[in-house]
Amino acid sequence: MTPRLHPDFLTIPIAHRALHDVTEGRPENSRAAVCAAIDHGYGIEIDLQLTADGQAVVFHDYDLSRLTDAKGPLRQRTAAEAAGIRLKNGDGETIPRLSEILDLVRGAVPLLIEIKDQDGGMGPDVGPLEQATAQALAGYDGPVAVMSFNPYSVARLADLAPAVPRGLVTEGYDPADWPLPAETCARLRDIPDFDACKAAFVSHDKTDLARPRVQQLRADGVPVLCWTIRSPQEETAAREFADNVTFEGYLARHPS
Repeated sequence: MTPRLHPDFLTIPIAHRALHDVTEGRPENSRAAVCAAIDHGYGIEIDLQLTADGQAVVFHDYDLSRLTDAKGPLRQRTAAEAAGIRLKNGDGETIPRLSEILDLVRGAVPLLIEIKDQDGGMGPDVGPLEQATAQALAGYDGPVAVMSFNPYSVARLADLAPAVPRGLVTEGYDPADWPLPAETCARLRDIPDFDACKAAFVSHDKTDLARPRVQQLRADGVPVLCWTIRSPQEETAAREFADNVTFEGYLARHPS
């Protein structure tokens, strides 16, 4: 049986890459941003990448240069090396391991974990990051869910962590915006793998929420989250089509 999302994922707004604000010394996906989200009572979305020694670390990009003063692929660094790389504008913050973030959150708020595609083309060359994630989550006590753009990743998580709710990150897949073949974009656009990968929810691009396939899933009882909301006005519009929002750049409204 596919596990269902904890109800808190549908009621508590989710801070995109945690509640980051570099003007306050809180880079995205940092410990400080995670603690700020907890203090504000928000859910937390984080991203995972794989290190050279097979560890899951909390970082969005494949390359280090945007978010740190280091250069090159994060995949070529060990977890110990990553722990010594400082995040820009972070008051000494470095790249955390998933296990560190789990210890910080401790079930206080919902935690939504995105597994970044490691295949490079949304294909089947996955496994090590999913394995590291499943190992870190073993025994975690609190509302948690995992998701990925890559359906193979979601299917692998269904095997490795069957009790953890999992979902697909989805969007309109304009080939102009993706380094993927047009036929791959066309296939992913209609979310054909939802049942096969035993997904429980989707998190869909805010600009494409009215897509019939997305709204049919919602009508069938599938929770629809959305990304990335950046204003109260966008939030109001998105909530017509989605059950909850992933937000950044402002403070989303809490349920009354």
